[in-house]
Amino acid sequence: MCLAVPGRVTEIGERDGTRMAVMDFGGVVKDVCLEYLPDLEVGEYAIVHVGFALQRLDEESARRTLRLFEELGLLQEEFGDPWEAAGAAGVAEEVER
Repeated sequence: MCLAVPGRVTEIGERDGTRMAVMDFGGVVKDVCLEYLPDLEVGEYAIVHVGFALQRLDEESARRTLRLFEELGLLQEEFGDPWEAAGAAGVAEEVER
């Protein structure tokens, strides 16, 4: 599954002529392209999908959504370590045998 997840801008810079941000998604930090939201500022929230900030979001909505995603386990599913997930799937298959 690939979700659009709210995140908070912690840093803004430029990489190879592209405006980029470091964003915090409830403790997970990722680099995000700001080309669709060029006026986004440090401290603001945005919905991010496949590495692009797509829509500004108010803090209350962002926090509520992150809490809900965390409760449902969707943040781990979206941002979890793919090697860890693959290993867990292998263990589950072994247990089933």
